[in-house]
Amino acid sequence: ECINEKKRQKKKNYKNSGIVSVKHCEIVVECTFLDYIMGGCQLNFTVGIDFTGSNGDPRSPDSLHYLSPDGVNEYLTAIWTVGMVVQDYDTDKMFPVFGFGAQIPPSYQVSHEFPINFNPSNPFCNGIQGIVDAYRACLPQVRLYGPTNFSPIINHVARFAAAATQQQTASQYFILLIITDGVITDLDQTRTAIVNASKLPMSIIIVGVGGADFDAMEFLDGDNGVLRSSSGEPAVRDIVQFVPFRKFQISPKEALAQCVLAEVPQQVVNYFSTYKLLPPKNSAAK
Repeated sequence: ECINEKKRQKKKNYKNSGIVSVKHCEIVVECTFLDYIMGGCQLNFTVGIDFTGSNGDPRSPDSLHYLSPDGVNEYLTAIWTVGMVVQDYDTDKMFPVFGFGAQIPPSYQVSHEFPINFNPSNPFCNGIQGIVDAYRACLPQVRLYGPTNFSPIINHVARFAAAATQQQTASQYFILLIITDGVITDLDQTRTAIVNASKLPMSIIIVGVGGADFDAMEFLDGDNGVLRSSSGEPAVRDIVQFVPFRKFQISPKEALAQCVLAEVPQQVVNYFSTYKLLPPKNSAAK
């Protein structure tokens, strides 16, 4: 009953001002990113590294792959900075790492999806240090080439994410970190790959190193409108975050990590809540 106290005081025969009847009531559990992580959701972190010729000869000091006397470059700094944050959410800390755009031994065929440890059956690196060691060992063995194709590595991770759509709980989510110098060749195929991946438990982070024109990356980010595939199909959600590394060169490392990972928690929550999946150990529902 809706009771208006003023009316009740004034009118003797006042009963009510109407009745609210609840026809249907549903309790919905809204989980936060932390609920999913604490509840056993695994974030699977994959790294894709751009080994195309536009980076410059790694032996030359003006190359983006050139290792300075203290053994670092923009690629390694980006891997360290992002990886150190993400690895805390990945319990086994075993990360598959792929290169693209290089001619690889022994036949020196161009590959857009090769494990940087050259072990296709076990492309995993142990922790962030393992990625760094594998990268340093890989550099002298490959020939930087081209073109810059993103779609093979996106589709590679998407295959695992697609298998995870069978999950009954929010147990698996995939994050692909692509580090690139920016000039993308297969833009149409990449758009389609991203639109397809937007239906999966997957996010893509692109870190642009060097001073190239990153317009294509900004376009893929989708913050300025819905990204569409080459056939016009819209992405069901925004899963790409692009960050130009140069903006953060003089900032503390935390600033880059914060910006790179800013959208991931919301993307994880959006995906699992859309499909009404609860964490494997669901404390929120108790």
